[in-house]
Amino acid sequence: MQKIIILDFGSQTTQLIGRRVRELDTFCEILPYNKFPKDDPSVIGVILSGSPFSVHDPEAFSVDLSQFIGRIPVLGICYGAQFISHTLGGKVEKADSREYGRANLQMVDTMNPLFKGFDQHSQVWMSHGDTITAIPDGFQVIASTKDVRYAAFSRTPGGEAPVFAVQFHPEVFHTLQGAQLLSNFVVDICGSIQEWSAASFVDTTVQELKEQIGSDRVILGLSGGVDSSVAAVLLNRAIGAQLTCIFVDHGMLRKNEFQQVMDDYQGLGLNVIGIDASEKFFADLAGVSEPEQKRKIIGRDFIEVFNEQAKKIIAQSNEAPSGAVGGACRWLAQGTIYPDRIESLNITGKVIKSHHNVGGLPKEMNLQLCEPLKWLFKDEVRRVGRQLGMPEHLITRHPFPGPGLAVRILGDITREKVRILQDADDIYIRGLREYKVKLSGEEARRVLAAGVPANMQDGIIEVSLYDQIWQAGAILLSTVRSVGVMGDERTYENPVALRAVTSSDAMTADWAHLPYDFMAKVSNEIINKVRGVNRVCYDISSKPPATIEWE
Repeated sequence: MQKIIILDFGSQTTQLIGRRVRELDTFCEILPYNKFPKDDPSVIGVILSGSPFSVHDPEAFSVDLSQFIGRIPVLGICYGAQFISHTLGGKVEKADSREYGRANLQMVDTMNPLFKGFDQHSQVWMSHGDTITAIPDGFQVIASTKDVRYAAFSRTPGGEAPVFAVQFHPEVFHTLQGAQLLSNFVVDICGSIQEWSAASFVDTTVQELKEQIGSDRVILGLSGGVDSSVAAVLLNRAIGAQLTCIFVDHGMLRKNEFQQVMDDYQGLGLNVIGIDASEKFFADLAGVSEPEQKRKIIGRDFIEVFNEQAKKIIAQSNEAPSGAVGGACRWLAQGTIYPDRIESLNITGKVIKSHHNVGGLPKEMNLQLCEPLKWLFKDEVRRVGRQLGMPEHLITRHPFPGPGLAVRILGDITREKVRILQDADDIYIRGLREYKVKLSGEEARRVLAAGVPANMQDGIIEVSLYDQIWQAGAILLSTVRSVGVMGDERTYENPVALRAVTSSDAMTADWAHLPYDFMAKVSNEIINKVRGVNRVCYDISSKPPATIEWE
């Protein structure tokens, strides 16, 4: 299969470049800047990402351009463009002022293949402290803004693969024709035949799973989230009854979530074992208020419960009579997706973050790991889910922390506190799903690009608040008592904070600007209907410096 290699120099938008390439039905891999795969005939082009460094920094990352320049097309973005200029004899200097934000191209060479179909004065997004003041010999300027003469430049020699460089970011939505530029590069210049799609992924992966697993049995831990759910349905299509799923209820899921999700899974034909282990979790969490300790207890208990059930499944598979469906249990499946694996390596290739999926199975189980979604971004996982015919409410579910509501209750955990938070959270999430808004322009494009199903009429789409938001939830401040007045009586009850963020990858996030009338309605309903709450606040912190979750 053809692929584009994206060499990562540490930019926060590298994953976004990857997603934009995948949206062009073209496979790509994101690799550390120094890990270019030599002698791989499937590579049809290279993109060099941005970086937090200046090319003049002693610790700046560098790559041997001779590995690919002249052999296959190259596109440098921001730092990538400056690195190409600096390395090949151009000049990069500190800008008089940091070039950040929207700009318009005052000169665009629309005869150049990179800018085919571009409008004059097209809006782009700049974000750099250095600027190119001279380009290497043999290169031509192909775009400029009022302040940036070399906004883009190229070399298209006869007989050699072309080189392109842009100092702006085509991958972000603020660059209005960024998708056109990337399509020009990936499809027209690199020659992608656009063979990567949800349908092709399902067909190929089902066949690969059949060959990989054979007649073995597979265990998969379900969380109720989109990643593990799609992984389960994909595996079920490949191996059917050989798959056994385990869904552990630690008692801190959303209101009625355990039964609703079990019903969904059974409706999809999955073989699911549901385990209510809430008594164990509440007992072990009693009196514990320190956030990291709560997480460790829940993680430990989950592994214990999961392992106990997994051992039973393994024992049963070993004792199965001849001719029974499936052989021995030899595989543990996980819903690991591509960003999990990218985030597990920094750009020097050293592990900096372990997977958050099911882990800790004893070595004596001797299970091999199966990760059918390991090449997919989150939006691609959702497209695959739709291709598999999964219900929309499962596909569009927001991310939810593994420890559940335990990390949304400040203080120790009790059943009553969980009940209060479940009721408040249910009102909030239901309200987000029911409140519809009309979007156009950049907002509409962003929502559609995220895979939200919506029909555009006259440039306008209608979607719920829930579908515009990356993640939302309520937080119970159980260590705080707030005075209130209800009827003729004073109350001393807990405040609830509402949280909603927009994001593309959870690495950074901004607080969602929810309509005032929506917040007033939800606040009023929570205070009137949820016993134990007399005040509602809204969290307007972005990540960084805050995190998405409170604990």
